[in-house]
Amino acid sequence: MPSRGIKKASGDSSLSLFEKQAQDFNKREAPLAARMRPTNLKEFVGQEHIVGEGRVLRKAIDTGQLPSMILWGPPGSGKTTLAFIIANTTDSHFSSVSAVTAGVADLRRIIDEAKERRSLYQKKTILFIDEIHRFNKAQQDAVLPYVEDGTVILIGATTENPSFEVIAPLLSRCRVFTLKPLSEKEINLIIERAIHDQERGLGKMQTEINEVALKQLIVMSNSDARIALNALELAVMTTPPGPDSVRHLTLEIIEDALQQRSLLYDKAGEQHYDLISALHKSLRDSDPDACLYWLARMLEAGEDPLFIARRLVRAATEDIGMADPQALVVAMAAQQAVHFIGMPEGNLALAEAAVYLATAPKSNSLYTAYSRVQQEVQTGRNEPVPLHLRNPVTKLMKDIGYGQGYKYAHNYPDQMVEQEHLPDSLRGKRFYFPAESGFEKEVNARLSAWRLLKQRNKQEQKGI
Repeated sequence: MPSRGIKKASGDSSLSLFEKQAQDFNKREAPLAARMRPTNLKEFVGQEHIVGEGRVLRKAIDTGQLPSMILWGPPGSGKTTLAFIIANTTDSHFSSVSAVTAGVADLRRIIDEAKERRSLYQKKTILFIDEIHRFNKAQQDAVLPYVEDGTVILIGATTENPSFEVIAPLLSRCRVFTLKPLSEKEINLIIERAIHDQERGLGKMQTEINEVALKQLIVMSNSDARIALNALELAVMTTPPGPDSVRHLTLEIIEDALQQRSLLYDKAGEQHYDLISALHKSLRDSDPDACLYWLARMLEAGEDPLFIARRLVRAATEDIGMADPQALVVAMAAQQAVHFIGMPEGNLALAEAAVYLATAPKSNSLYTAYSRVQQEVQTGRNEPVPLHLRNPVTKLMKDIGYGQGYKYAHNYPDQMVEQEHLPDSLRGKRFYFPAESGFEKEVNARLSAWRLLKQRNKQEQKGI
């Protein structure tokens, strides 16, 4: 005998009078973003690259042949809405859990119900897991067998890169669909619909928003439809009608409703790595304006300033190196300044370092030189230090040749001697090739002159 919950899920939608009243009340009192949630693909805004006519996900929805999938995209791009639409369009039972609050027991209960529903009513179950990246390995493992045998069709929603956050066996059984941030035009359409919709929106409240206020609402929503609708609702609800019975939303009202822009950033997720990568590459490409922008994006979102300082130090040695040895000094000074005065005052020290590094001459010759040495050390013979370079600390060491034949540079003209400093197998080997930029141009000229001088001294010693 099916459980009561299963019976209702299978299609018995009859509701008591009290249940119907409660449902109607919840719809009326739900936030605007929830009331305006599209119920079909015709109402759905954005993501044409995956749900447009002829696209693979659209075909799968239209035919009812759904694969398990991961919907990956920024907040407010429509992941949850799309999952609801898929369930409604394909006449599937929709079981939704949040990875923040659900555990393995919740998943097992849903799977048991799905098995019963599948056996008795031949009805598919869509298991929607919001923020699936918050599930640990054991929780994801619990779902895996039932995704594999088709007991449930998994739709996971995540703002994090699933390559890092979803276990490989589960990821291999799912299609990943990437949702893009909503464009300003799409956010504008969603706002206009909400203002004029008489049933679910604010149409009955006669609202007008001027062009400047609308533009600010769109920009400050940061491509998140939920933020835009929540701010719009608050602005309307707190604005009394004018003499013409219309609520006129101005820039001041919208800014007051928004209070503070929600910055899209996750210090533990992909944004953390994407933005620091953008900063480093902008620095390498000598673009100080982009450096300042990406630096501010991270600092204003609360990134650890020392994480940024570490990357600046790395950039100073990897991308500038000997072209401007002061770059490392400036980067380390910025790190010390952040330690000394803290934040937010330390942000200018980081900004100064970033601009200095961006505008410094560039050379990766030190980086490539160390890479060559590293390869030689890892794959070469690792011969002992030549005897003449060893210190004869004891009489025994001196007797067996330690330090024998060593030439003390200060005893020679120009402090320059001709003697080998590498093992025999690497005699004459060069690892460091200075570039012709910045201070390294001077270094290159100096080394070239020294090589000529050493060659001349060597010839004179031979009496040529």
